[in-house]
Amino acid sequence: MITATNVKNGVNVDQLVETIETVQQNPELAKFEFRSKNNWIDGGHCVSSIKSFYGVGQEDTTRQETFTMECDHPNVLLGNDKAPTPPEVVLHALGSCLTAAMTYHAAAHGIDIEGAESTLEGGIDLQGFLGLDPEIRKGFNGITFKLKVKSDATVEQLENLAKFSPVFDMISNPTPVSIEIVK
Repeated sequence: MITATNVKNGVNVDQLVETIETVQQNPELAKFEFRSKNNWIDGGHCVSSIKSFYGVGQEDTTRQETFTMECDHPNVLLGNDKAPTPPEVVLHALGSCLTAAMTYHAAAHGIDIEGAESTLEGGIDLQGFLGLDPEIRKGFNGITFKLKVKSDATVEQLENLAKFSPVFDMISNPTPVSIEIVK
């Protein structure tokens, strides 16, 4: 049984090391599939539910509750402003993943993180989404992530650790997305 005596940055380092060693011995255990089900309400308002996932060689059955997230659009974008926009949720996912990657990898390297706070900004030109100019991208034209960290580690060390983020990889490198419409 693993004890929580070797905890750094809120991460059980002994368990993390054991996980790394287990995956090194059996790489198939590293393959995960995350899922989300999305239901349209009206206009730009949607609700996603998330519970099941596949990982560590099997279907996970440990989650007791279903998580839900909503997206909408502000009134100026013809929504009812009931929830953040999908691009804002992407910023949330990116900021959370960059920060978690940094803290987990810092823990594995014996680096203390005393505090972390970030701001993210992403610019979009709606001319792309509205189909007014095919030369203008539909999504973010760039994202700025500013992370204020209280740690003895160097800025370069922390940046390199943050870049282990899967969401950073998904956003900064093309991820194939297939769309299948079922009627």
